[in-house]
Amino acid sequence: MLDALEVVTTVIVGVMVGVEFSVAFVLNPILNALPEDSGQLGHAHGGRMLGAVMPVWYTGSLVLVAVRAIAGWHHHGTGLVVTAGALLALSVIMSLLLLVPINNRNKTWTPDNRPADWKQQMNRWDRYHYVRVAVIIAAFALLAAALT
Repeated sequence: MLDALEVVTTVIVGVMVGVEFSVAFVLNPILNALPEDSGQLGHAHGGRMLGAVMPVWYTGSLVLVAVRAIAGWHHHGTGLVVTAGALLALSVIMSLLLLVPINNRNKTWTPDNRPADWKQQMNRWDRYHYVRVAVIIAAFALLAAALT
Protein backbone atom coordinates (compact mmCIF):
# COMPACT_ATOMS: atom_id res chain seq x y z
CA MET A 1 0.00 0.00 0.00
CA LEU A 2 2.85 2.41 0.83
CA ASP A 3 4.37 1.73 -2.59
CA ALA A 4 1.13 2.72 -4.33
CA LEU A 5 0.90 5.89 -2.23
CA GLU A 6 4.48 6.78 -3.16
CA VAL A 7 3.82 6.30 -6.88
CA VAL A 8 0.60 8.34 -6.82
CA THR A 9 2.24 11.09 -4.77
CA THR A 10 5.26 11.27 -7.05
CA VAL A 11 3.13 11.40 -10.19
CA ILE A 12 0.73 14.05 -8.84
CA VAL A 13 3.54 16.29 -7.57
CA GLY A 14 5.64 15.70 -10.69
CA VAL A 15 2.88 16.62 -13.10
CA MET A 16 2.09 19.75 -11.04
CA VAL A 17 5.74 20.77 -11.22
CA GLY A 18 5.72 20.15 -14.98
CA VAL A 19 2.66 22.34 -15.46
CA GLU A 20 4.15 25.18 -13.42
CA PHE A 21 7.50 24.85 -15.22
CA SER A 22 5.66 24.99 -18.54
CA VAL A 23 3.75 28.11 -17.47
CA ALA A 24 7.01 29.84 -16.54
CA PHE A 25 9.18 28.83 -19.47
CA VAL A 26 6.77 28.04 -22.33
CA LEU A 27 3.28 29.48 -21.95
CA ASN A 28 4.09 32.92 -20.52
CA PRO A 29 6.86 33.65 -23.05
CA ILE A 30 4.41 32.76 -25.84
CA LEU A 31 1.70 35.01 -24.37
CA ASN A 32 4.20 37.82 -23.80
CA ALA A 33 5.22 37.68 -27.48
CA LEU A 34 1.65 38.19 -28.71
CA PRO A 35 0.35 41.64 -29.56
CA GLU A 36 -0.57 43.52 -26.38
CA ASP A 37 -4.31 42.86 -26.21
CA SER A 38 -3.99 39.20 -27.20
CA GLY A 39 -1.27 38.49 -24.67
CA GLN A 40 -3.11 40.26 -21.87
CA LEU A 41 -6.37 38.46 -22.68
CA GLY A 42 -4.47 35.15 -22.73
CA HIS A 43 -2.95 35.87 -19.32
CA ALA A 44 -6.40 36.71 -17.94
CA HIS A 45 -7.91 33.50 -19.33
CA GLY A 46 -5.00 31.43 -18.05
CA GLY A 47 -5.38 33.07 -14.65
CA ARG A 48 -9.03 32.09 -14.51
CA MET A 49 -8.46 28.54 -15.75
CA LEU A 50 -5.36 27.65 -13.73
CA GLY A 51 -6.55 29.74 -10.79
CA ALA A 52 -9.44 27.31 -10.44
CA VAL A 53 -7.36 24.13 -10.72
CA MET A 54 -4.02 24.84 -9.08
CA PRO A 55 -5.23 25.45 -5.49
CA VAL A 56 -6.71 21.94 -5.44
CA TRP A 57 -3.55 20.52 -7.01
CA TYR A 58 -1.19 22.27 -4.58
CA THR A 59 -3.30 21.31 -1.57
CA GLY A 60 -3.74 17.75 -2.80
CA SER A 61 0.00 17.39 -3.36
CA LEU A 62 0.74 18.68 0.12
CA VAL A 63 -1.80 16.32 1.66
CA LEU A 64 -0.40 13.33 -0.23
CA VAL A 65 3.15 14.15 0.90
CA ALA A 66 1.94 14.53 4.50
CA VAL A 67 0.08 11.22 4.34
CA ARG A 68 3.20 9.53 2.93
CA ALA A 69 5.35 11.06 5.69
CA ILE A 70 2.98 9.79 8.38
CA ALA A 71 2.36 6.36 6.80
CA GLY A 72 6.04 5.78 6.18
CA TRP A 73 7.38 7.44 9.31
CA HIS A 74 9.79 4.60 10.11
CA HIS A 75 10.82 4.00 6.51
CA HIS A 76 13.92 5.16 4.69
CA GLY A 77 13.74 8.69 3.30
CA THR A 78 11.03 10.09 5.55
CA GLY A 79 13.21 13.09 6.48
CA LEU A 80 13.43 14.00 2.80
CA VAL A 81 9.66 13.57 2.43
CA VAL A 82 9.06 15.89 5.40
CA THR A 83 11.44 18.46 3.90
CA ALA A 84 9.64 18.17 0.55
CA GLY A 85 6.37 18.73 2.39
CA ALA A 86 7.80 21.83 4.09
CA LEU A 87 8.82 23.20 0.68
CA LEU A 88 5.36 22.48 -0.73
CA ALA A 89 3.85 24.27 2.28
CA LEU A 90 6.16 27.22 1.56
CA SER A 91 4.95 27.23 -2.06
CA VAL A 92 1.34 27.38 -0.87
CA ILE A 93 2.15 30.27 1.47
CA MET A 94 4.01 32.07 -1.34
CA SER A 95 1.03 31.51 -3.62
CA LEU A 96 -1.47 32.90 -1.15
CA LEU A 97 0.58 35.93 -0.13
CA LEU A 98 2.34 36.87 -3.38
CA LEU A 99 0.85 35.32 -6.50
CA VAL A 100 -2.88 34.93 -5.87
CA PRO A 101 -3.52 38.63 -5.19
CA ILE A 102 -1.95 39.56 -8.54
CA ASN A 103 -3.73 36.71 -10.31
CA ASN A 104 -7.09 37.71 -8.83
CA ARG A 105 -6.67 41.17 -10.32
CA ASN A 106 -5.28 39.90 -13.63
CA LYS A 107 -8.10 37.49 -14.34
CA THR A 108 -10.63 40.34 -14.38
CA TRP A 109 -8.65 42.62 -16.70
CA THR A 110 -9.67 43.39 -20.26
CA PRO A 111 -8.03 45.84 -22.66
CA ASP A 112 -10.68 48.36 -21.54
CA ASN A 113 -10.23 48.10 -17.77
CA ARG A 114 -6.64 46.99 -17.16
CA PRO A 115 -4.52 49.35 -15.07
CA ALA A 116 -1.69 51.36 -16.59
CA ASP A 117 0.88 49.26 -14.70
CA TRP A 118 -0.54 45.89 -15.73
CA LYS A 119 2.72 44.80 -17.37
CA GLN A 120 4.70 45.62 -14.24
CA GLN A 121 2.24 43.60 -12.16
CA MET A 122 2.55 40.65 -14.54
CA ASN A 123 6.35 40.92 -14.45
CA ARG A 124 6.21 40.84 -10.64
CA TRP A 125 3.96 37.75 -10.84
CA ASP A 126 6.50 36.13 -13.19
CA ARG A 127 9.39 36.81 -10.78
CA TYR A 128 7.47 35.32 -7.84
CA HIS A 129 6.46 32.38 -10.02
CA TYR A 130 10.10 31.64 -10.96
CA VAL A 131 10.94 31.42 -7.26
CA ARG A 132 7.91 29.22 -6.61
CA VAL A 133 8.90 26.93 -9.48
CA ALA A 134 12.39 26.58 -7.99
CA VAL A 135 10.84 25.71 -4.61
CA ILE A 136 8.52 23.04 -6.02
CA ILE A 137 11.27 21.57 -8.20
CA ALA A 138 13.39 21.22 -5.06
CA ALA A 139 10.42 19.60 -3.28
CA PHE A 140 9.92 17.18 -6.17
CA ALA A 141 13.62 16.30 -6.29
CA LEU A 142 13.64 15.56 -2.55
CA LEU A 143 10.49 13.49 -2.87
CA ALA A 144 11.93 11.48 -5.76
CA ALA A 145 15.21 10.96 -3.89
CA ALA A 146 13.36 9.83 -0.77
CA LEU A 147 11.33 7.24 -2.61
CA THR A 148 14.13 5.58 -4.53
